[in-house]
Amino acid sequence: MSVDRIEKTAEAGDGGATTEAAAAAVTYYPVAPGVRLNVRSGPGTGYSIVRVLPEGSKVAIYCQTPGTTVSGPYGTSNIWDNIASGEFVSDAYVKTGSDGYVASRCAL
Repeated sequence: MSVDRIEKTAEAGDGGATTEAAAAAVTYYPVAPGVRLNVRSGPGTGYSIVRVLPEGSKVAIYCQTPGTTVSGPYGTSNIWDNIASGEFVSDAYVKTGSDGYVASRCAL
């Protein structure tokens, strides 16, 4: 979630929610259509596959980090999305609406 989105959520008059509460809100992003996406244990293709997301999945991005450069349906990117503890997917397969970071950097 970008800072702009956090501030807009906080200013939207949502019953007095603070910016911290808005930051805790999770946004889900769709995985590219028709793709079964490998989820890896770290930010790169050299990490082991821990599971595979089925077609039509949506993922929450908790933080992002640079890693192996991958080409996918949404371009070529070295950004990897942390979708759960110890689980990463290439941002080139996730429709975030941005070629850059949409979440904070992971503290690895």
